[in-house]
This record gives sequence, structure tokens and C-alpha cells, in this order.
Amino acid sequence: MSVSPPPLKRRRLCDNEIKSATSPMNTTDKDRLCVYSWNVNGIQPFVQKSITSFFQTKKPSSKQLDTEATATASLRDFLRRHSWPTILCLQEVKINPNDEATKSAVRQAVKSTKEGEPDYEAHFCLPTDPHNARGFGRKVYGVCTIIRKSFVAKHQPIIRSVDWDLEGRIQIVEAEDPKLSIWNIYAVNGTDNPYKDSKTGAVLGTRHDKKLAVHKHILDEAKLLEARGFSVILAGDMNIARARLDGHPNLRTSPQQHVVNRADFNKKFFDADEGLKAVDTYRHVHGNEKGYTYYPRGRRFGSSCDRVDLIICSRSLEQKIVDAGIFATEKERGPSDHVPLFATFELEGTASKT
Repeated sequence: MSVSPPPLKRRRLCDNEIKSATSPMNTTDKDRLCVYSWNVNGIQPFVQKSITSFFQTKKPSSKQLDTEATATASLRDFLRRHSWPTILCLQEVKINPNDEATKSAVRQAVKSTKEGEPDYEAHFCLPTDPHNARGFGRKVYGVCTIIRKSFVAKHQPIIRSVDWDLEGRIQIVEAEDPKLSIWNIYAVNGTDNPYKDSKTGAVLGTRHDKKLAVHKHILDEAKLLEARGFSVILAGDMNIARARLDGHPNLRTSPQQHVVNRADFNKKFFDADEGLKAVDTYRHVHGNEKGYTYYPRGRRFGSSCDRVDLIICSRSLEQKIVDAGIFATEKERGPSDHVPLFATFELEGTASKT
């Protein structure tokens, strides 16, 4: 269940209320960092040899509310179509941590296939928690960060996880020059289900409690990084719709804990006194323009949607935001229930002078 699932009855969103971004230009510019984020809701369609039938356009039956647009579930085609982003953060890849064949297939899927096209490498953070990530053959959660090799060659980043996440939700790409810390996040989904101690299996509270704890972990580490001179970019499915503007036709307010979770998120990451004082890149570029990233399947596209995927950054990067957007189309949604989003930053001048 989504952290902000839509009510059962929602009016259809008017066509003129949905706006989709166009791919940013010059994303291979050496002084620009283009970060994409997409909750793919399972990587398997992207590594299957034959999935044509899944993507055939179908006429809706009386019981089918949405149609599938013709598309190709190809990571390489995605990278090409979006002008070769620097980093693509994928969430909810749903790979068993011991499934080396699928990981190898993903790495192969992002490699250059034509002379002159950029090459990429893929890194994974998958669940190892024996008590909180056991369902579906351990094909749950998980993030994958796809990085252009030219960026790796120039900045020599380290790719790391964090010791307080065993569910495969956090992966960090960190470079020293310029000092950048780019986080791929699949945030905890707040529910009343129990959260268990990773070592003993003892119930410690609910998934709501765990979600709030992860908010604090991210904030504390991000602040420490900023104190060391790093600029931080947090990209991913935050499982939070920040404000009324981010839910259509309305924002979820029941049960009350979702309101608490939202307030905690906004306070920790945007509060000017105690929080990270972060910048929401989409709002920075588009102001109060409507834009949504979560489009549940089984409903007419645009009739029910929320902006729960975000790219936010340190205040030190505010003036370096070149562009940001959401690709709100059925084709871009592909086999997922989320659409991609991006933010582009101008890196020139961020490198140290030493």
C-alpha cells in the first residue's frame, strides 16, 4: 500500500492539468550533473528477453480503467531517450540479494551498444534484513544506481550503503571534488505492520515508527556531510506527498499517522531552524505547478495521482539548479506505477580550488 494511496472515488484529472517534462538537453556536458529517479516497481521486465505482449496497446474493457501505452522496457533505451543522464536512481528493483544472474543482466543492459554512446555501470543495494525483508522470495525493496562511466572516471566516487539500513533502501554516491553526496532512496512505507529488530526478530513498533526513525537517520547523516563541506542530493521515492498541492484530487489525511509522517518529513528536511533547509528542485523550478509521480495501475491515468518521488538538495546547490521535471505519461510509466523525474545541476565552480 502506498503511503498516500488515493481514495476510492476520484474525479478524472483534466488533460490540461497534467504536464510532462521534456528531456533536458546537454546532459553529457562535463560541467552538468543530471540526476534521474524512478521507482520501477520491479526490474524483471527490463531484463526479460521477450516482453512485447505486455506492452501492446489494448482497448479498455468496461472493467479496465486505464490503457497501456506502447513502450519498450529497456534501460538502455531509457538512457538514450533521456539524453544520457549522469546518474539514474532506480527504486524497488525487487532483486533477491543472491540473484547474481539478474544483477549481471542489469549490468549488461546498461552497457554501451553503439560506438560513440556513453557507457554505464550499475550498483546495487539489496535487502539483507532476515526479519523485515522476507516476503516474495526476498524479492522486495532494493535500489540500483546506474552511473555514467565518464562521471566515475572524472570524479572517482565511492558507492556505499549505511549501517542503519538493512532493507536495501539507501545507496550513496560520494565524490570529493566537488564534494557531492548523492543518495538513492526508497523510503520506508508507513503502515501499522510491525517492525522487528533485525537481529532478534522482536517487535519494536510499527513501520510508521521505522519511517520516522529513518527520517532522523537521513537528516543526521546529511547534516554531518554538510558540516564536512559536502552538498547533498536526496533522490527517490520518499513515500510522502508533501502538501495539498501534491495529491490529486486530494491529499491523504487518514489515518492520522500519515499526517504525522508528513509533518515530520517537512520539518526534518525543510524547516529553516531545525531541519536540513533543503530545496525541492521541482518546486524551485515550477513553483506551484501541478506535477505528480505516482499513477496507480488499474485506474484511468491521471484520475488519481500523488507526488511522492522527490529530488531535494542542500541549500548550497540552490543557485546551481538548471532544470527539473516529471515525465508524466503512460509511456514513461512503462511497467511501473511511478513515472520518472529529474533534476539538473551546474557543477562548474563547485570544485575545490586547492
